[in-house]
Amino acid sequence: MNKITMQDIADALGISRVTVWKVFKNQSGVSASLRESVLQKAKELGYSKISLPDSLAPAAEESEKTVSLIISRPDSSTFWTNIIHSMAQEFSCHNMNMMYTYMPSAYTEDFTMPSILSSGSIQGAVILNVYDEKLIRMVSELSLPKVFLDTVPGLDARMLHGDLLLLEGRHSIYQITESVLARGLTHLGFIGDIHYARTNLDRYKGFCQCMEAHHLEIDQKVCFTQSIGIFSYYQMLCDFLDSLNSLHAMPQGFICASDYIAHFLQRYFTEHGGCHQAEGILVTGYDGSREYSNVDGMITTADVKTGLLGKRLSMQAVYRMEHADAPYEVTYIHPEIIYRDSVLY
Repeated sequence: MNKITMQDIADALGISRVTVWKVFKNQSGVSASLRESVLQKAKELGYSKISLPDSLAPAAEESEKTVSLIISRPDSSTFWTNIIHSMAQEFSCHNMNMMYTYMPSAYTEDFTMPSILSSGSIQGAVILNVYDEKLIRMVSELSLPKVFLDTVPGLDARMLHGDLLLLEGRHSIYQITESVLARGLTHLGFIGDIHYARTNLDRYKGFCQCMEAHHLEIDQKVCFTQSIGIFSYYQMLCDFLDSLNSLHAMPQGFICASDYIAHFLQRYFTEHGGCHQAEGILVTGYDGSREYSNVDGMITTADVKTGLLGKRLSMQAVYRMEHADAPYEVTYIHPEIIYRDSVLY
């Protein structure tokens, strides 16, 4: 009869071997209930410490695992830093290190993929805030277990050669738009670069679907869905809103692809003395970010739990590294919609 090993116990419980090792070494990072389950399963299987000498414990193998966080502009908002912090905490519970690998915001001819990603010292990767198609294609070709949060609209999920997590947007924005229509406001615009991210495109589709379901024409003159430069965001929005103001064509409200955009609208109306709508203008967002104090707690939004999202990304990366041959997955994370007055001016 073969001796029972820690791996046998881990397989029986559907957990990692390092977790079993932590229990027997009385290490932190394992809940009381899971610790009890491990000990009980070890007893059932007849595990003896003689079966697995300390020299085979996962200290060398497991503790050296490193996950690369492939990211562009990680400090651009607290949305990303909150996710990253939560990821680092979760990876530490699995005896994994998280290493930053920085990407530019846009591909240039002189860019080369960091050699560390193909050196064999990295066991997995999570890709955040990378929205350049050329860069994503280069990352997708890496022979690493990969998990992406979002992607660009032009790439099919199967081309990523990894798992894809998406913040659900179509149904969420449909509900947000419907709540605005229920208030009797029917002339609405949408603002968001639908060429930038698949999630932005999904949100626009939700807006269009809701308007069409209520037999309302979408006025493209008050929708701003073109490509927006990262470093010229506010100026481009100002030019768009100026054109509407000059024509007295401002809609009754804007459905925004993010709180980031919504806070720019509030800033614009503050700096330009409001708008021509006597009853004010309604603005909604998405993300639930606390970063933008001028709209925080004021607008209807979809609240993304960034801490849980970071944890979920890490757990998916751990699963992908442990089951490299499993079929790739596309997972939608549904935010909670928070309804508020949303009328700014």
